[in-house]
Amino acid sequence: MKLLKIRALRGPNLWSQHTSIEATIFCSDSENKINLQGGFETRLRERFPEMPLLQTAGHYDSITLTHVLELTTLTLQTQIGCPITFSRTANTPEPNTYRVIVEYTEEKVGRLAFEIAQQLCTAAIEDTPFNLTDALSQLHDLYEDIRLGPSTGSIVNAAIARNIPVRRLTNGSLVQFGWGSKQRRIQASESDQTNAVAESIVQDKELTKKLLHAAGIPVPLGREVDNADDAWSAACEIGTPVVVKPQDSNQGKGVTVNLTTQEQVESAFTIAAEFSSSVLVERYLPGNDYRMLVVDNKMVAAAKRNPPQVIGDGIHTIQQLVEKINLDPLRSNGHATSLTKIRLDEISVSHLATQGLTIESIPAKGIRIVLRNNANLSTGGTATDVTDDVHPELAARVIAAAKVVGLDICGVDVVCDDIMYPLEQQGGGIIELNAAPGLRMHLQPSYGKGRHVGEAIIDYMFDKNDDARIPIVAITGTNGKTTTARLIGNLFEKNNQRPGVACTDGVFVNGQCIDTGDCSGPKSARNILFHPDVDAAVLETARGGMLREGLGFDRCNVAIVTNIGMGDHLGMAYVNTAKELAAVKRVIVQNVASNGYAVLNAADPLVADMAEYCPGSVIFFARDNLHHPVLATHHAQHKRVIYLQGQHIVASGEDGEHRIALKNIPLTQNGSIYFQIENAMAAIGAAWALGFNWEVIHEGLSSFISDSQTAPGRFNLFNYRNATLIADYGHNPDAIQALVTAIDNIPSKKRSVVISAAGDRRDEDIRHQTRIIGDAFDKVVLYQDQCQRGRADGEVISLLREGLGNARRTQKVSEIVGEAIAIDTALSNLEDGELCLILVDQVEQSLGQINHRIALG
Repeated sequence: MKLLKIRALRGPNLWSQHTSIEATIFCSDSENKINLQGGFETRLRERFPEMPLLQTAGHYDSITLTHVLELTTLTLQTQIGCPITFSRTANTPEPNTYRVIVEYTEEKVGRLAFEIAQQLCTAAIEDTPFNLTDALSQLHDLYEDIRLGPSTGSIVNAAIARNIPVRRLTNGSLVQFGWGSKQRRIQASESDQTNAVAESIVQDKELTKKLLHAAGIPVPLGREVDNADDAWSAACEIGTPVVVKPQDSNQGKGVTVNLTTQEQVESAFTIAAEFSSSVLVERYLPGNDYRMLVVDNKMVAAAKRNPPQVIGDGIHTIQQLVEKINLDPLRSNGHATSLTKIRLDEISVSHLATQGLTIESIPAKGIRIVLRNNANLSTGGTATDVTDDVHPELAARVIAAAKVVGLDICGVDVVCDDIMYPLEQQGGGIIELNAAPGLRMHLQPSYGKGRHVGEAIIDYMFDKNDDARIPIVAITGTNGKTTTARLIGNLFEKNNQRPGVACTDGVFVNGQCIDTGDCSGPKSARNILFHPDVDAAVLETARGGMLREGLGFDRCNVAIVTNIGMGDHLGMAYVNTAKELAAVKRVIVQNVASNGYAVLNAADPLVADMAEYCPGSVIFFARDNLHHPVLATHHAQHKRVIYLQGQHIVASGEDGEHRIALKNIPLTQNGSIYFQIENAMAAIGAAWALGFNWEVIHEGLSSFISDSQTAPGRFNLFNYRNATLIADYGHNPDAIQALVTAIDNIPSKKRSVVISAAGDRRDEDIRHQTRIIGDAFDKVVLYQDQCQRGRADGEVISLLREGLGNARRTQKVSEIVGEAIAIDTALSNLEDGELCLILVDQVEQSLGQINHRIALG
């Protein structure tokens, strides 16, 4: 078994909507018949008893080693609690080569699970030892280390339930909700509206008390101290019992309470000083410890916190009783479970000493031993939900405290005898305020019902019906994607929305280029959706990115497929036919929102067939009139179609029809450029699907000029020395044929072409381009471009010349090394009335060269 390639699919992809690990594996003939090898499954299950029986694996006729690897990778993740269900093994055209696809929730965990699964399978084949306990522990520790904690996780889950898109920005707890201009962010349980000044205030416990006291809110008196002696002096001033704590720590770290003696106070100072350079001594408030959660000036949850404790049995020591409690699977070392393991640290030992006990003491049966007065869950305490019992006046005090410091999400620590009465009535008080409060005690209290605090935070951040999404238009196909994307961007601008366009030309935000190069992949799509100034996203979506990483978004409002034709990039990544290419490009159609639209070219059968995969509605377009069977059927069902009738594009649907004259769409050159008519139709379909006003659509179409600035390399027309120049990025047979059809409508005395081909295309595709050229042009300049993409020098030109072998029109063929030299050669030999088609590879440089030549005259 040999791993050929492994990658993470981070968005909806060819296989599913799940994030997945995709591995390409080569297996020998014997490994392909693994189910026939005697004893393999027995050895596998000896090492991994939880492994499903191979004969019940379900969806495969025969089991190979890759199927075992798939199921093992899936099962390892489910064993540590990953909520995943999807896996698949797919054949490739290569003998003994397979693709294994397994869902993951955390990419690093998915990759490690795959590595461990390989080791496990190898151990079963070779009958060597395998330590399952260590493997699962390694996997579990990684999962617990990198997955979101319960607080952030609850907010994320609440967002997902509201159909709000979620994207984790770091390995920590920084998360973005929504796209573009509608985005919001959280860090743990802090929102992007959490006041930085307020957060700074609550980190200073003494300042917080002063502000609350000034507002008339009950707080324990105290002051900052410099050393252990000063701590005892403060305790004497205040009156014992007292609390000693760090001024700016959290989770109860370094806090010691209910101190009455000088020895206790001085020892507590030493502990607190380990966590902060500033230490506070304040009056100890007797009573119970409560945590209340305030979100947007509303108290949404309250919990009574009890310190960690054990109950004696007359047999075991305190340390043994703690170890026994810590065996509870609901307790862990972090915050992954509802309870945290109890720690017997210096504070616990000190507190036991006040009771005349040590960790070796054996409490009598039934005796309750409190291990520390601090009741934080992070030190092993428990929580009981008391939300419904909070007195309205006490709740009002808690809300007022959060307002005083200015926190939108605030954890308020209250000490009093009973929360069913006002604070003043029982001598209670607020002892601390917390930014980024932990939510675990409210989500999964030890006793009582959990509260939907994640939902409360999401409801605060977003209006009730707001899913924080911006319109997303995804565009794919063989040709026309970039022009269509730029045209739709112009339509959004006319609709007073700031578009973000990611395409082969670069990334553009509200017309401003912010990135260059080919930006038609998922990374650029994500960058657009991250940008705070984007009201709508137009995303050219190339096949390479979909295969490499999946989509850069979870779903789109509009999916446009311009065409498939004979295809492009065939013979790469196991995509060898136009039908297989269509299956890849269909991914955007499969991920249309249920209330969205797919805009599909009805004249291309492979595109038209995608309609059945669309979860939303479909708009068909074609230059054919309504006699086309796909258009006619759709129209008869009172569904939306766009077609050509005379010199008008007609959009017909449930509300009648709308007509747009071709003369008012400059892109089409009065209807003479057929492929631009189709691009305009696709853009009209997108705007129609999004509910644009028809006046806006007219304005957007009429104001878009396809030149070297707005659509570089997309049928850019120039006049030079009484000749017509056309620069285009066409680089596949379908594009060449469309260009030839277009120039048939442009008068010329003679035609010439400058052409090369990308080396990573199939030999037959390279030859096919010049077969088309040879029947349409008088002169051909072949050039070897800058990047041969794996081809030897001269190989591409040789294939292009072979395609000209039976040319019916071409009389003269030149061969040039270098795109710039080839362009100069063609321009130097232009004749009056000639039409020269220049198929550019280095678009920006070549257009600059042409413009410079024209400027010189």
